[in-house]
Amino acid sequence: MMMNGQEVVSVYEAMVGITDQMLAAASSNDWDRLVQLEHQCAACVRQLKDNGDGQPLAGQERVRKVDAIRKMMAVDRKIRDLTQPWMANLSALMNNNQTERRLARAYGL
Repeated sequence: MMMNGQEVVSVYEAMVGITDQMLAAASSNDWDRLVQLEHQCAACVRQLKDNGDGQPLAGQERVRKVDAIRKMMAVDRKIRDLTQPWMANLSALMNNNQTERRLARAYGL
């Protein structure tokens, strides 16, 4: 069933709330919560895809949708700023573990 413009905007605005919670989780290093919230956000995206976010919006609904998207993009940048160093550290740790395993195998340790 196709969503009307108000329903589409409501989903986008709900996603803004979720991304704000994602920023709070990332800020407090609560990675489990961040993953849970990412799943909630993905469910909203699926809802939009499955129920027709393809119709163009006009007037105030369009303004609200664009505003919601801009807010989510700004928060996404902040989340990336918080998570990228953590991801780089994790990647370095994983590479070190792989290197250690290769050395151990090479030298029969």
